[in-house]
Amino acid sequence: MSRKEEYLPSSFYNIKADLNELPKPPLHPGTKEPVGAEDLLPLFSEGFVKHETTLERSIKIPDVVLEKYSIYRPTPFIYAKGLKEYLDTPAEIFYKYEGAGPMGSHKSNTAIMQAYLASQEGIKTLTTETGAGQWGSALAHAGAMFGIDVKVFMVRSSYLSKPGRKVMMELHNATVTESPSPNTDSGRIFYEKDPSHPGSLGIAISEAIELAVKSQGVKYSLGSVLDGVLLHQTVIGQEAICQLQEVGVSPDIVIGCVGGGSNFAGLSFPMLFHRINENSKIRFIAVEPEACPSLTKGTFGYDFGDTSGLTPLLYMHSLGKDFIPSPIHAGGLRYHGMSPMISHLYSKKMIEAKAVSQQKTFDAAKVFVQTEGILPAPESSHAIAVTIEEALIAKKENKKKVIVFNLSGHGYFDFNAYAMN
Repeated sequence: MSRKEEYLPSSFYNIKADLNELPKPPLHPGTKEPVGAEDLLPLFSEGFVKHETTLERSIKIPDVVLEKYSIYRPTPFIYAKGLKEYLDTPAEIFYKYEGAGPMGSHKSNTAIMQAYLASQEGIKTLTTETGAGQWGSALAHAGAMFGIDVKVFMVRSSYLSKPGRKVMMELHNATVTESPSPNTDSGRIFYEKDPSHPGSLGIAISEAIELAVKSQGVKYSLGSVLDGVLLHQTVIGQEAICQLQEVGVSPDIVIGCVGGGSNFAGLSFPMLFHRINENSKIRFIAVEPEACPSLTKGTFGYDFGDTSGLTPLLYMHSLGKDFIPSPIHAGGLRYHGMSPMISHLYSKKMIEAKAVSQQKTFDAAKVFVQTEGILPAPESSHAIAVTIEEALIAKKENKKKVIVFNLSGHGYFDFNAYAMN
C-alpha cells in the first residue's frame, strides 16, 4: 500500500484523557503513598516524567523527532493476501509492519523520543534492560543519534541464543552485559547461586535501575510497561487508522502480542478511542505466551516492576516479582507483569486476552513466512497465531471480518530459535 507522509501524526495520543476511571496510581516502595513526579525524577529524565504523568489527550511530537521518524514512518500497512488465500477464509487480514523500522521493530518509536528528551537535559548515559534485544538495539541506535552512551543488561537466555542482537547494539557503541551479572548487587544474588541462570526481564530491570541510581549523570530508560512508553507507540495506531480509511474498511478485530504491552497499546489505543467515544464494537485481543501468562493467570494487584523491589509498586496483572519464566524464544514476552494501563483495560473488559503455546506460535510463523514472505519475530508470531485462529472462525461461520494485527518486528536475528523448532 502507498506510503503517505501525511499519515505520520504530529502528536501522540494519550488514552488517559478519555477514560472515565484511571488505573490505580503507582506507590512509593517505602511509604506506600502514591508516587509523584518528584519521586520519578531521580530515575528518569524530566521530559519522560512529564509524558508519564500527563492527562492531556494530545502531546506534540518535537520537530526533531518527527524528522527522525519520517525516515521510516509511516510504516507499511499490508493486505495479507497470501495468508488469506492459504486459509481460504472470508476474513480480510491486514498487518502493520513495524519491522520496517531502523532496528527491525516498533521499539524505535519510544527509543528515539526518550533519547531526544535525555539529550535536551544534558544526560550523558542511559541504562536499560532488554529481553529479545529489540529494545536494546533501538535504544543503542537512538543513543548514537543524540550522542548518549547506552548500557544494556540483556537477559542471559537471549544473550546466548541471539548473538546478532548483541552485535547490533555494540555496532552502535552500546555496552552489553548478560544478566544476571556479578556487576551489581541485584544481579550478584542470582549469579553467585547459578552463573548460568537464564535470567528474566525483572532481574535485568533491577540491574539497570541500580546502575542508574548509583551513578552520577545516568538515567534509566524503559522500553515497555509505563504509560509514557505506551504513549509514544500510538503513532502506530494513528497511522493504521488513516491507512484503513484509505482502503475503505473498518476493523472488527485488532490483535497484538503482549509482554509489557507497548506494541499492542501502540496499535490498539487510538482505535480504542472510537470504542470509548463512539461505542464501536471492535474486539481487541492481547496475546501472551502460555509460559508467561500474566494477564490470563496473573494476580491483579500491586507488585514491583523488577525482581529486587527497586521500582514503585505498580497495580497490574502479575505472576509475582520472583517469577522466573522458562527460557522461551520470545524473549521480549518474558516479563512477570503487564502494563498497568493494559491491566486496567482488561479488568474493565475493554480488551480480551489469550495465551498460546510456543509450538503454536512457531507453527504460525512458518505459515506466515511461507505465505507472506516475512519471517516474523517470535513475539509477533503470538499475534499471528491468534489471527489465524480468528480467520478460521470467520471461515467456519462464513463471516467477512476485518482483522488487523501488529507485526511488531522481523525475526531475522532469530534464526537460532527457528532452527531449534
